Amino acid sequence: MALWDKLRNELIDIIEWLDDSRDTMVWRYPRADNEIKYGAKLVVREGQAAAFVNEGALADVFLQPGTYTLQTQNLPILAKLKGWKYGFESPFKSEVYFVSMRTFTDRKWGTKNPIMLRDSEFGPTRLRAFGSFAIKVSDVPAMLRNVVGTDSRFTIDEIGEQLRDLLVARFADALGESKIPVLDLAANQDDLGKLLLTRLQSDFDVFGLKLVNLVVENISLPPEVEQALDTRTKMGVIGDLSRYTQFQAAEAMRDAAKNPGGLAGAGVGLGAGVTIGQQFANAMNTPQAPPPIPGGAAAASYFVAQGGQQKGPFTVDQLRDEVAAGRVQRGTLAWKNGMPQWTAVEQIPDLASLLSNVPPPLPKE
Repeated sequence: MALWDKLRNELIDIIEWLDDSRDTMVWRYPRADNEIKYGAKLVVREGQAAAFVNEGALADVFLQPGTYTLQTQNLPILAKLKGWKYGFESPFKSEVYFVSMRTFTDRKWGTKNPIMLRDSEFGPTRLRAFGSFAIKVSDVPAMLRNVVGTDSRFTIDEIGEQLRDLLVARFADALGESKIPVLDLAANQDDLGKLLLTRLQSDFDVFGLKLVNLVVENISLPPEVEQALDTRTKMGVIGDLSRYTQFQAAEAMRDAAKNPGGLAGAGVGLGAGVTIGQQFANAMNTPQAPPPIPGGAAAASYFVAQGGQQKGPFTVDQLRDEVAAGRVQRGTLAWKNGMPQWTAVEQIPDLASLLSNVPPPLPKE
């Protein structure tokens, strides 16, 4: 027996996984005929878990780090499956899967196509977004049953594309339901990330994974919309257009003075530029009056106030008909281009003559 004990001790295996990769999630221990000797040592390191699979059925799972001697008391499920009522001493067949329990960080996600949504300010808008997320295995049996199967080496890239598509779909739903204006999205990216983290966890549970972190790094508009926003921002920065034109003219004069031709060489172009700029500034600052009706100088256009609304424009001849119909009276307010304010018809020289046949208001009793 002493000789047999010595030989048996020499046959003791050490089952362990020394992972030198950064993308392996599950690794199956390679073993000829999957045969494990009695008393073999199972080494589970920090950040690892180990699971035994017997004839396709998941058996014992080791979640805590340590070194385990494979005996009946350490393998209760496997012993039941094997029918080891009184222990065992002979080799047995079983597959051993090691699972990485570390956090897989810096996983990128992004929208392949723009997300269509309706914005309160811009109307229908297309948005793109991208960011990063981190995951880790939270349920070893679910991971092995639902994802890994019989794969001898399962990497994060084999499921990464599916996780990204799932994340983008949920992001589109959350973005549409949030009703956050486009211009306020940058200030709410952190809140969107937290909302997605909560909403996505139930989807990740199916794969035995935990969504540890999710970051929305950027949400962008189409280039043409961004250009329009830049133009709008420039106009806001410019402010007073007339002063900006004067500044531009002064800058042009300074640059012209540096040229060999001096101010004389650039005078014509500079003068034309200043004139156009001033005309443009005057057009922007001048209030726009209602358009006159063609008809010559005699057909001056007046607007009148009737029933609390502005009516017109009317020529003098048309106002004569209004007076005759009783719709325009002495106290009716009227206005034309050039008048500082609305004035009663009887106080406007051009219209007072129209009232010659209209009696004044009755005296109060």
